[in-house]
Amino acid sequence: MSQPPKPSATADPGLSPDKRLAFAYLRGRDRPAVAALFAVDAAMADVLRTTSEPMVGQIRLAWWRERLEALDSGEAPPPEPRLLAVRHELLPRGVKGRDLARLERGWMSLFDPFPWDAGTAEAIWFRGRQLFAVAAQMLGSTDDAIEGAGGIWALVDAARHCSDAASRDMLLAQARTFGGALAGARFPTALRPLSMLAAMAVRDTRRPQPFEREGAPGRAAVMFLHRATGRFPS
Repeated sequence: MSQPPKPSATADPGLSPDKRLAFAYLRGRDRPAVAALFAVDAAMADVLRTTSEPMVGQIRLAWWRERLEALDSGEAPPPEPRLLAVRHELLPRGVKGRDLARLERGWMSLFDPFPWDAGTAEAIWFRGRQLFAVAAQMLGSTDDAIEGAGGIWALVDAARHCSDAASRDMLLAQARTFGGALAGARFPTALRPLSMLAAMAVRDTRRPQPFEREGAPGRAAVMFLHRATGRFPS
């Protein structure tokens, strides 16, 4: 039996400046559900951030996977605020616990030893596609391009937090390749709170490191432009 994760200092994982701005454009009725979805992703990120031993981290991630999958059988979740939010906000919208449990694969891969390879990048890409696919489902729109945008965002998100230069460069190169395939795509209005994040990820692949601070004025301006046009960077 896997062990529960260490308690967080707060039940609210918080939002990065990019997410805070993007999610401000969600319809009010959708905001709690999308926040609950990204809180699960953030909970798995917490495991990476607070675990120094890979085996312990894998056990903690497995706890999340098992608890999420158990929601599909009607089992009451433990009193973990993010799991309770899934039950109250996501399950009534048709999201399955197993859909969220699939995010574990992408986070588990980050315990791979450096330098990371294409297999690690593939798992990260899958995590982003899955996250954005579930969000798009809740927003009432299905779009293959938004899943690809999620993969790009996840690759750059991992690169922004990666301490190994070779692995970071590999993730950014992968994101550039996938970003080229979506160049010029136009996203529907309902999905732009998600595609705004991917547009920022593409911006990060084209700028020299160190990475631009989230919330920087130029960053916000590009997000506003994408919100107005829906056009993916070409």
